[in-house]
Amino acid sequence: MFRIVIFLILVGLAAAGSAWVAEQTGDVVLNWGPWRIAMTLPVFVLALGLTIAACVLVWNLFSALLRAPGRIRKAHRARRHQRGRHAITHGLLAIGHGDSTAARQHADTARRLAGDDPLTLLLHAQAAQLEGDRDGARRAFRAMAERHDTRLLGLRGLFIEAQRADDAYAAVMIADEALKLAPNATWASHAVLGFRCAEADWDGALAILDSNYTAGMIDKPTYRRQRGVLLTARALALETADRDLSRTSAMEAVKLAPTLVPAAVLAAKFESEAHQVRRAMKIIEAAWAAGPHPDLADAYAHVRLGDSATQRLARVENLAARTPDHVEGALAVARAAIDAAEYGRARAALAPFTDDPTQRVAMLMAELERAEHGDAGKAREWALRAVRARHDPAWTADGYVSDRWQPISPVTGRLDAFQWQTPVASLPSERSSVIESSAFAEAVLAPPARPAAAEAVIEPPREPASEPVVITPAVQDNEPPRPVVATEPEQAEQPVEEAVDKPVDKAVDIPVDTAEDGKLIEATAVAVEPAPPLQAAGPAETEAEPETEAEPDAVAAKPAETAATAPTPLFRTRNDLARPAETPIQAIVPIMRPPDDPGVDDDDQPRDEFAEQIAPKAQAGGWRGFWSRFGG
Repeated sequence: MFRIVIFLILVGLAAAGSAWVAEQTGDVVLNWGPWRIAMTLPVFVLALGLTIAACVLVWNLFSALLRAPGRIRKAHRARRHQRGRHAITHGLLAIGHGDSTAARQHADTARRLAGDDPLTLLLHAQAAQLEGDRDGARRAFRAMAERHDTRLLGLRGLFIEAQRADDAYAAVMIADEALKLAPNATWASHAVLGFRCAEADWDGALAILDSNYTAGMIDKPTYRRQRGVLLTARALALETADRDLSRTSAMEAVKLAPTLVPAAVLAAKFESEAHQVRRAMKIIEAAWAAGPHPDLADAYAHVRLGDSATQRLARVENLAARTPDHVEGALAVARAAIDAAEYGRARAALAPFTDDPTQRVAMLMAELERAEHGDAGKAREWALRAVRARHDPAWTADGYVSDRWQPISPVTGRLDAFQWQTPVASLPSERSSVIESSAFAEAVLAPPARPAAAEAVIEPPREPASEPVVITPAVQDNEPPRPVVATEPEQAEQPVEEAVDKPVDKAVDIPVDTAEDGKLIEATAVAVEPAPPLQAAGPAETEAEPETEAEPDAVAAKPAETAATAPTPLFRTRNDLARPAETPIQAIVPIMRPPDDPGVDDDDQPRDEFAEQIAPKAQAGGWRGFWSRFGG
């Protein structure tokens, strides 16, 4: 609306000026050499306006022509930059979904179109990391570190590559340089702090922690806790070298972190040495209320030097009463009771935890059995239970289990990482410890079954023949005498010449009456090769003995009468022939030679004159043999 009003005012002023010029009288005469121009004032004003407009138009055209090459170059550069940004965008997207080939193609396009863009270097570095090209990634990050605008980003990339190469010193140097460049860089401060702690430079670590708190990188509770941890580590390191500084550090640490067990134990020890027993007890009681620990119980028991075992037991019972039904309190009472020879109180303290004991509970029970009753057997039993018992809580950090507290994790370098808890590897699992076997696994793992004589295939029952006939196989010349099977009298008196003279071509299933009660049992005659007829032998040697497979009820009733003999083997040992003695075979070690070994020259070997005399002379080969044929 304001612009419209201004436009209308300007239009009115222009109309009023034009009207005023038109009303003016007089002429304008212009003399230029032989030229003389005369015109009225309105015409002169109009001509002057047109001349000015034409000059402006000509100037604009001339300047546009002068600026055209620059504008063309600028437009071309803008298009290239736009295409380069498009390639950078799609390259980063390809890196995001893990397409290394597309990322490399877009990175090359971006370098060709927008080589000076910082994102182009970042795209090349990440594409090289995705492809596993560590050298290419380091070159890209080094180029970024040389530029002012991407220096911190390049140092970050070089730090990551140094960590991947397990070059701790290079990583710390890069992080230290980045920390000087940007004091509020979180990754650099954490890296340098971890390195200072790993090198036991507690003063340098405290200085970095103070700078982090000043920069607002950590809050006040975290700062107090981490400072207490660092002061405790310095106090433990200087406990024997500088006891004054160690005492000062421990007292400040217990004020900053009263629940930190190592700080409370060390501060209580210094207070006890200074005969400040009440202060030492208050320090330990505050830490025990936050989390019971065996080191706290031991320090509380020995807070006053020179006390008897009974006095220590009473003091520990007072401490354990603050956390009833806690296993650490019971273990502390049991330990003190065993030292005081109060075995009944020790057993009563451990009784609630003996059903599912931990290793410490089982070992205390073993010591109690040995000390109270001298029962080595029960002591060994409890010791064996301790081997298979659950683990007790321990100092753990990132899966690493330590027997003592440490300020940083040896796995990740994280400050204040150790916690008093049960290790993850010893936690009970909900799954069954027994692997249920399947039918397929049982079939695969089962040993190969060996068929027994009692498990032979039983032929289905057949109708008994009216006149059972016994068919016997041909008698072999090396067959030993067979046992006699009792049969009916009329069958025993039958001649056997016909059965012997007639060869058997196939196996025939014939019911044979072999039981006294008249039951028929299936028997299978084994087919053998036809043999020439032999002379009739006695009844004991030629009587048929069928291989019978008795039914289960018949075998159970009379096993002695229906038991079948083992089948006749196909080959038997001839006892009438003497077996030659076995000749031992001498072990021969072959001599392995490489393919290019020409072997041993016969001229270098020692000559055996006796062997040359008795052995036939072999024909020589090669040019020697050729020469010997001509008498050479």
